[in-house]
Amino acid sequence: MRNFWLFQTAPDGLPQKRQAVFWLWNLGVLLAAGLCLGWLSMFFAYGDYPDTIMKTYFQHPLILFLNIAPVVLALFLAYALAGRAWLAFLLTDLAVWGLSLGNYYKLRFRDDPLMFQDLKNLRDAAAITAMADYDLTPDKRVVFGILCLIFGTGFLFLLARGRLPKKPRLILLAVCAALCVPTAKLMENDTIYSSKTQNYGQIERWSSTQVYLSKGFVYPFLHSITAGAVKPPAGYSESETRALLDSYTPENLPEDKKVDLIAIQLEAFADFSLFKGVEGIDFEKAYGVYHQLEAESVTGNLVTNIFAGGTVDTERAFLTGFADQRNYRANTNSYAWYLRSQGYTAEGCHPSYEWFYNRRNVNGYLGVPTYYFIENRFRELYPHGEAPDEVLFPEIFRLYEENRDNGGAPYFSFDVTYQGHGPYGTEDVWRGNHFTDGRYSTETSNIVDNYLGSVMDTAEQLQWLFDQFRGEERPVVLVVFGDHKPWLGYGNSAYQELGVNLDLASEEGFYNYYSTRYLIWANDAARAALGGNFTGEGPDVSSCFLMNLVFDCLGWTGSAWAQATTDIWREIPVLTDLGRYVRNGELTAELDAEGQEVLQRYLSLQYYYSTHFQYKS
Repeated sequence: MRNFWLFQTAPDGLPQKRQAVFWLWNLGVLLAAGLCLGWLSMFFAYGDYPDTIMKTYFQHPLILFLNIAPVVLALFLAYALAGRAWLAFLLTDLAVWGLSLGNYYKLRFRDDPLMFQDLKNLRDAAAITAMADYDLTPDKRVVFGILCLIFGTGFLFLLARGRLPKKPRLILLAVCAALCVPTAKLMENDTIYSSKTQNYGQIERWSSTQVYLSKGFVYPFLHSITAGAVKPPAGYSESETRALLDSYTPENLPEDKKVDLIAIQLEAFADFSLFKGVEGIDFEKAYGVYHQLEAESVTGNLVTNIFAGGTVDTERAFLTGFADQRNYRANTNSYAWYLRSQGYTAEGCHPSYEWFYNRRNVNGYLGVPTYYFIENRFRELYPHGEAPDEVLFPEIFRLYEENRDNGGAPYFSFDVTYQGHGPYGTEDVWRGNHFTDGRYSTETSNIVDNYLGSVMDTAEQLQWLFDQFRGEERPVVLVVFGDHKPWLGYGNSAYQELGVNLDLASEEGFYNYYSTRYLIWANDAARAALGGNFTGEGPDVSSCFLMNLVFDCLGWTGSAWAQATTDIWREIPVLTDLGRYVRNGELTAELDAEGQEVLQRYLSLQYYYSTHFQYKS
């Protein structure tokens, strides 16, 4: 008990030397707690990826510093405000470890890290987690984190009880506040993020998820605050970009080519029969009907920016033509706005909740003002939750009929399905259809059988919908595409067992990971009006250029934006935010000088067009 004076709330009455030791102890223990808390955030940063990633953090001192320094600064800032070490630690721990835990589970369930922009969708995430019935049972790592929180708080409560007087607290607060400025500059610096903290030893550099987690958690999370802001590209000139756009003459759609356009984005729909070397699966049973629909359509590979999640990236890229998506908070130019300016009625359906990804508001900002969700339509049609395709597709046709019979304006329908959303059950097979032959584990077989059962049903519902439009006297074109590859088990376990190549450094692995399929189908009336047969293999195209391809098939010239980006699309048909492109028929990460100029032109146009709204709302 000789040193009991160390654990007092204040060193009043102690000799000056002991007072110095008292504060050295209290502040030193608090510093150690901050270092441990920073380390704990990194312990959860890599989700279910190999533990060897944790070791790589210690091989890069800058990564360690950028993850731990903000935590220590936040802890001392909280101490200056709260005046008690235990309370400062508890508040900081709840914030830092709480976010780290969210990142940990998000990586486990969706192979997708937590970013600052995701905090705007916490309600969505909680609802998705509840409805998907994810297993949130704490594992050993989570239990360890909880024990660290309890032990750290208790230790500081008992053994670091020093309370700074008012004046030193104000000084500490001022110092911490001043340090926030250079810390923020470090966090937002793109050069440091992209070049100085490269840590590719244990990860695949072409995976945006793995690049994120290779840098820890606190640092990339804080970097994502500014990374999500809309900023002009390097070398951007507003006057030059405006002049470029003005060099194109906007064209109205010819009246005789104003076909009804129905676009349907299919949740997690992909063609597994294209995977090389996968055996023991009855792909003909699963995809026979879909392949029949492809045979009478223009079809090809759609290259997305996402894998197993992030649905809105693909749908909003299709609507806007933008490769880089953001959180839309105001009216923003889009193809839907253009079609409305040409006299089209624009509406659509998504048989889920209107607040998912803020679709209720964002769809309106992007030019689709009338949209039907569970709340305003599907609850009455299907009171059991998210409606399956057998409910959704007839409703798409019914809405088309309502427009046809009530004035008959040209019609644009943009619809997003929910059926096909993972996870897919591992314990049993929901629909009773088996596609695997027993050579795979029970878990993988059930996942694959459940997924392919959904795929087969979707294809049959599509066939029904196509048949409804075949006999229509009005010209109708359907655009159908998948948003991303499906989730297939934690850590992509089913893909691994099937032997699917997901090596992003190879062209096959990249397409296996990021590509889905699209088809563009026209009924007889549309073929007669447009003068094309609408069959054959189309080009690989990124989701931001799919509408350019549609315009090309329909013989539409369109707005200045459509014309300018069509010129770019012909040069770089696949342009992603992943740093991979298709140029001169080859997948590449290094564009030639001419390709770099084309890319710069696109990035400038994208920024200008996304920030200068031009339509009447």
